[in-house]
Amino acid sequence: MAAIAWIGLGNMGGPMAANLVRAGHAVTGFDLSPAACDAARATGVAIAASAAAAAAGAEVVVTMLPAGRHLVEAYEGGLVAGAPAGALFIDSSTVDVASARQAHDLAAGAGMMAVDAPVSGGVGGASAGTLTFMAGGTPAALDRARPILAAMGKRVVACGGPGAGQAAKMCNNMILGIAMIGISEAFVLAEKLGLDHQALFDVASTSSGQCWALTNHCPVPGPVPASAANHGYRPGFATALMLKDLTLARDAAAAVGAETALGAQAREIFARFAESGGAALDYSAVIGAIRGG
Repeated sequence: MAAIAWIGLGNMGGPMAANLVRAGHAVTGFDLSPAACDAARATGVAIAASAAAAAAGAEVVVTMLPAGRHLVEAYEGGLVAGAPAGALFIDSSTVDVASARQAHDLAAGAGMMAVDAPVSGGVGGASAGTLTFMAGGTPAALDRARPILAAMGKRVVACGGPGAGQAAKMCNNMILGIAMIGISEAFVLAEKLGLDHQALFDVASTSSGQCWALTNHCPVPGPVPASAANHGYRPGFATALMLKDLTLARDAAAAVGAETALGAQAREIFARFAESGGAALDYSAVIGAIRGG
């Protein structure tokens, strides 16, 4: 079992760190939020006074931070310098590819291995240990990271070199955002045509309209009991996070000259919905914006 430092104990990071404790690892964490630290402490995570203090003595350092600038600041601000020689750095934040690659370079410059390993599966997957990790890094670094990631998820996909995990995450979630808008438009059209929600679901979920977003996150109450639509759109994956991912995809597309018209339009729809009060709701609640309500 490994000595692991965990930086960022929020809605995703807290339960992920708890799963490492359950797997028998010794986890020392840090977060700027006292409440997050208290919650993590209750699951068996030791709490350090700073990120650098958490990293001291750690064989593996995992970060789950809000944005690329926070990641780079943490690496430059003592996290890399505070870790022992040979430590493995795993970043499971969702950040831009440039920041991910900069983090790799900072770790490599100190003689450390690094992996960018953003996740899919939301808070539910983080708690249940069923996340999918999209991993970027050298083969040797990925080999070292796999046992740690396996304790928190059901699948680890090697996507390529440094930054490839982040590239896969933003592309995947661009698909998800576009799909949810298409599903929502179809259900709104069905409503106006007098077609029952369950009837449309029964057809689409077993024919050419079938997709993961529909069968797991159906945006109307009824057909999928576990979907947020049946629970007041309490977020499994919040609109604010979808907007973040679509913004990352838009900016990445602009940087490399890729045409992503549907992705850009999806971002605008989610941006308007977030600004109108939907940011804290599940992303499937965007159906309200499609209805015009």
